[in-house]
Amino acid sequence: MEAKSKREILAESPLFHNVLPDELSLLADLVTMQEYRAGDIVFNQGDVGDSVFVLAEGAIEILQKTATGAPYTVATLTPPAFFGEMSLLDKETRSATVRAANDTTLLQLTNDNLRVFAKNFRNGFTWIVVNIARMLSARLRETNKRLATKM
Repeated sequence: MEAKSKREILAESPLFHNVLPDELSLLADLVTMQEYRAGDIVFNQGDVGDSVFVLAEGAIEILQKTATGAPYTVATLTPPAFFGEMSLLDKETRSATVRAANDTTLLQLTNDNLRVFAKNFRNGFTWIVVNIARMLSARLRETNKRLATKM
């Protein structure tokens, strides 16, 4: 099987739904490919964040610290999922630790990359923000459902 290009990987991610082909081409030029081995930490809860990541291959685990400080797996994500988007919006520290569940390839889009993209493609930038809002809304709904079943 032939490896997918960055552009093809981005096109499959829900982060970039409705982003036009020429816009995806610029994004593909802006992102950097990051490779992690099983067990590697992508970032830690409390780190300052400035990037969103798109899963190209492999899987990642989203971990939260329990009251005792022990890690708890909140979710496992596989391609074409994205994560880390909250730090692009609120500029707060990372709310979870992300660890590679197996050998994993990620595409990293930094805040600076996104700024360059926004200067060139306002409509594409708007779609990215809308897609982030949709995903955050879906995750909040899922969390609400989980909380409701525990009460």
